[in-house]
Amino acid sequence: MKPHTRLLPIALLTGFALAGQANPLSLSLQQSLVRQSTVGGKVTEQFVANPKGVQPGAVVSQVVTALNTGDKTLKSVNVSLPVPKGTHYLGPERTLNTYPTQYSIDGGKTFASAPLKRKVTLNENGKSVTKEVEVKPSEYTAVRWTIPEVAVGASQRVGFRVQVQ
Repeated sequence: MKPHTRLLPIALLTGFALAGQANPLSLSLQQSLVRQSTVGGKVTEQFVANPKGVQPGAVVSQVVTALNTGDKTLKSVNVSLPVPKGTHYLGPERTLNTYPTQYSIDGGKTFASAPLKRKVTLNENGKSVTKEVEVKPSEYTAVRWTIPEVAVGASQRVGFRVQVQ
């Protein structure tokens, strides 16, 4: 199989801004290929930072570091990260703190807590019927975390894993 080129430069979005001031929140993204191997009968994971190319089926960790470069503690910091095109969301990065998390299925226009639901119209017995169905996590297009507090000079990390299609 032909490897995909680099996942894609991802724009990080944040719901935090101060009018007329430089943003005191610095965001950086680390993408790592997750490789599993068995050593002594135990499954271990190795992370290959910034992979040059990935194969379909590969699992990639997406981790955002939010650093407070300002002079005041930041409260209720929203950090959003799109799910890269050509991948599907697998779940949160297991090694990180957990914060209130919401998901989007419309490219980050709206967010809600899981499980997400949407209405679909079906044809049942010749009649059009609208039903509410649960959205699969693989259909998520963006994730948003609310970090309660980021102290001056401190950083918090959030992230998720995706699988390359």
